[in-house]
Amino acid sequence: MEKEIQIINNEGIKNLIYTVRGKQVMLDSDVAMLFEYETKDLNRNVKK
Repeated sequence: MEKEIQIINNEGIKNLIYTVRGKQVMLDSDVAMLFEYETKDLNRNVKK
């Protein structure tokens, strides 16, 4: 099974950034997608 390579341009990344209470944030699932991680692995590594 081959991995699909997604190319995301700056505009695509800007669409993943939300403003919550005056702070710019990204969802963990979106960050995991950008770095080709699974969300649970990303969260585990952030906790360490």
